[in-house]
Amino acid sequence: MVVTGGSRGIGAAVALKAAAAGYAVLVNYAGNAAAAGSVVERIRQAGGTADRVRGDVGSEADVEAIFAAADAMGPLSALINNAGVFDQPSLLADMTAERLERTFRINILGSFLCARAAARRMAQSRGGKGGSIVNLTSAAAKLGAGGENIDYAASKGAIDTFTIGLARELAADGVRVTAVRPGIIDTDIHASGGRPDRVAQMTPNLPMRRPGTADEVAEAILWLVSDSASYSTGTILDVSGGRAILP
Repeated sequence: MVVTGGSRGIGAAVALKAAAAGYAVLVNYAGNAAAAGSVVERIRQAGGTADRVRGDVGSEADVEAIFAAADAMGPLSALINNAGVFDQPSLLADMTAERLERTFRINILGSFLCARAAARRMAQSRGGKGGSIVNLTSAAAKLGAGGENIDYAASKGAIDTFTIGLARELAADGVRVTAVRPGIIDTDIHASGGRPDRVAQMTPNLPMRRPGTADEVAEAILWLVSDSASYSTGTILDVSGGRAILP
């Protein structure tokens, strides 16, 4: 299993649970080698198999290197398209082209490039044995995030569409494509977007009056890649505590 953005938060939780379930896990990271190394070490100490690889998913060359490292670990059976960026709150009128390009390059292009690499390896028509791709979308894709992070929301709306289209494209090739749609999850992505107190501020207004955890999202992802979800493809599973329910 390749887990992009696997050094922290949801990605790290997925890597740990996947290793416990028997996967050999490749932990991708963009910059925090120590955090990725810590995840790998925890897996190895528990008797699992894991390695780490640096790479920017928005770079075609880096994605090729990531999947070459995965090839060295054995046949690919699962990709978790988790890597993404979340910037500081801003109105669209004040967003720079550089910010928009970065958000769309990593969140959209990165998912496409990684899924392309996985499809080339897993599709039965190309000599693969099938497998599973799980994309990470967001409740923001339904809510729009106007006045805050409309670029992020739009990038995740693209992932919703991408999930459905790729699921149709690969269904007869033995590759299932699904997604999870988290809501407010208590991870440090909020701090990276300049709002370390965002979870605490939003908690009173959440339907369940609490944020979700990385482990709760990881459990959903592990179900989607498992044989228990063998007849599910094109599925987008809300793990949002009710936040993504439209009025």
